[in-house]
Amino acid sequence: MSVTTKTFSFIAIIIIAFIALLSLFEVDETQRAIVLRLGKILNSQNDEAQVLTPGLHAKIPLLDTVRLLDWRIQTIEIKASRIPTKEKKELIVDLFAKWRIHDFSKFYTSTGGDQKRAEQLLREKIVDGLRGEFGRRKLNDVVSQDRENVMEKLRADTNQTAKTLGIEVVDARIVRIELPPEVSEAVFNLMRTERQRVAQEHRARGRSRAEAIRANADARVTVIKATAESEGNQIRGEGDAKAAQIYAAAYGQDPEFYSFYRSLEAYRETFKGNNDMLVIKPDDAFFKYFRRSQTGAGGEARKS
Repeated sequence: MSVTTKTFSFIAIIIIAFIALLSLFEVDETQRAIVLRLGKILNSQNDEAQVLTPGLHAKIPLLDTVRLLDWRIQTIEIKASRIPTKEKKELIVDLFAKWRIHDFSKFYTSTGGDQKRAEQLLREKIVDGLRGEFGRRKLNDVVSQDRENVMEKLRADTNQTAKTLGIEVVDARIVRIELPPEVSEAVFNLMRTERQRVAQEHRARGRSRAEAIRANADARVTVIKATAESEGNQIRGEGDAKAAQIYAAAYGQDPEFYSFYRSLEAYRETFKGNNDMLVIKPDDAFFKYFRRSQTGAGGEARKS
């Protein structure tokens, strides 16, 4: 074999190897690929875009262009978006969404295969959907009661509109909801005023109940005192009646002794103090037993 033949063979081998390198390409496990022939996406037998799975594939050099697209679930973060509620109160909302390519043909047609452009378009659709959901709800519903429903509705609506981009929204979550700094103080003052009003209502209701309880207690005390006094008077009356019966019985047995005993009780009650003074006539009936005692003493003296 001559030198010229060897050189030609070597050049041919290089050209064949170069063409083989241009014809072969590899798709990674995290990717899918579509092939554009003269700028048009190649379709499979069922007229759908031909999506190449991971592995080694071939193409026609200079005619085919391969577009590698990330097939993994992507995360998009939306921070500090101002969203108005039904009461026209703006909220600062942070959220994130999980998405991935669902239709590679639509994705390439609508975004040119540019992931950043796809995220920008998806961000606009999510924010528009969030504005629509917040615009139909009040602040309290968005913050507490209806937050999960908002997220579920937002995910469903965004997923529906994102299909035009060939994108599937897997999940969407609100991370933070806050009031803007310029309205936070006003809202806090309004909340403080409302809490103070509620506290005053509770205090007024408590004072009213306390007065009712005190009035009821006073009425019960009055009734209890009146009942006790009535029962006391009744018991005292029964005691006096019984004492009168006893006195009457004693008087009936010995009237003279009974009269003498009653007079002694009268003397004891009258002269129990050190400075007691009684001004009556000497011949008053009050001192009849004193006079009888003196008379009896004088008669015994005369007899003696």
